[in-house]
Amino acid sequence: MIKLIPKQQKLSLREVKPGGKLIGKLKVPGDKSISHRALLFGSIAEGETIIKGLLPAEDPISTANCLRAMGVKISSIESDKVVSIQGVGLDGLKEPSEVLNCGNSGTTMRLLLGLLVGRKGRHFVLNGDKSLNKRPMQRVRQPLKLMGAEINGRSDGDLAPLSIVGRNLHGAVIGTPVASAQVKSAILLAALTAEGSTKVIEPTSSRDHSERMLKAFGANLEVSGERGRHISVWPGSKLLGQSIVVPGDISSAAFWLIAGTIIPNSELTIENVGLNPTRTGILKVMEQMEANIELINIRDVAGEPVGDIKVIHNDQLKPFKIDSSLVPSLVDEIPILSVAACFCDGTTKITGASELRVKETDRLKVMTRQLLRMGANIEEHPDGLTIHGVDHLKGNHLDSETDHRVAMSLAIASIVAKGTSTIERSNAAAVSYPEFWNDLERLRG
Repeated sequence: MIKLIPKQQKLSLREVKPGGKLIGKLKVPGDKSISHRALLFGSIAEGETIIKGLLPAEDPISTANCLRAMGVKISSIESDKVVSIQGVGLDGLKEPSEVLNCGNSGTTMRLLLGLLVGRKGRHFVLNGDKSLNKRPMQRVRQPLKLMGAEINGRSDGDLAPLSIVGRNLHGAVIGTPVASAQVKSAILLAALTAEGSTKVIEPTSSRDHSERMLKAFGANLEVSGERGRHISVWPGSKLLGQSIVVPGDISSAAFWLIAGTIIPNSELTIENVGLNPTRTGILKVMEQMEANIELINIRDVAGEPVGDIKVIHNDQLKPFKIDSSLVPSLVDEIPILSVAACFCDGTTKITGASELRVKETDRLKVMTRQLLRMGANIEEHPDGLTIHGVDHLKGNHLDSETDHRVAMSLAIASIVAKGTSTIERSNAAAVSYPEFWNDLERLRG
């Protein structure tokens, strides 16, 4: 049903035949956001940090390799293997002898900016692949400059490669123009070694994994204000190594939640999924859709709510609305939700999502382009999409355009299309979900 076309392996061209159903249970990879932070915080803690369930994908591996280049001992990152980190303390990172390669990971680059700007007297250069070097960094550079950071790069510091000269930083009160966990986390990391307290004020709450984990490591951090939009950090506290269990990534689970909803006769249970309330916007949208989902076995694991999600096919889905208040809690899920919208009876509107234009690709433009090839009735707007439900999608030659979330979204769309599809650069899925294609084939089997 799904096969890699041998003569096209360089393009990773994969053929997806329609039909069939998805039945069974599965566990998705560890949460990517939590994996990055566990590596970073464990590296600047004192003592050993043990991580179970860390995502063994390209982006966290880029973070680990950058930290190793600065003298941190991190064990190999492999599937189902515990990762150990020998922390070097808040000021123990060494000046690397090489450029730090962030690969395709925006999280790696943006969080490293915050981590490194306060390392007085040390010089660092961050670089990425062709795609990452086109992504904006001014949103992180600007608030860090308010704390005394020195960051230089192309396009007046907006584009990598980026040069960092460590400085003595001072605390500040910083209002972020967009609710971005990456921007917030970079500021919090810089604040750990600044003189005086720092407060970050967000327009809307973004995912709070950094706050939860930093407090667990021992940082003097307080969350206050309406819906936790004010985050204050006082320097001076040591971070101590921890044991961390990384739950399954709800952004990866999203592909199965939608697949189980729109593929006829499907029934799936996704186990051990992180249910952090700043990440569960997709569940609210699925309630709007009147999808058949059930949360079971909810529990607390290492400070993060975790549970299993059961989903059963429903062929009478309602259209939904997403606006700027909901976007931060599901920003990575919008590509697959745009596929779901094609099967809703009515018009779906997504607004306040301009953030998607500065991901691995311009996801609003790419999803519009690819779904139009499949016969979707979709309109692109500066900050979102309007999608009208259609009777069916049709198979076609598609392209992930190097974006992992696009690749997986198109895979699910192809199963419910009429006619076979081919997906170019399907291997992009490995960025966050190395076993995606194997799991899809198994569940269809």
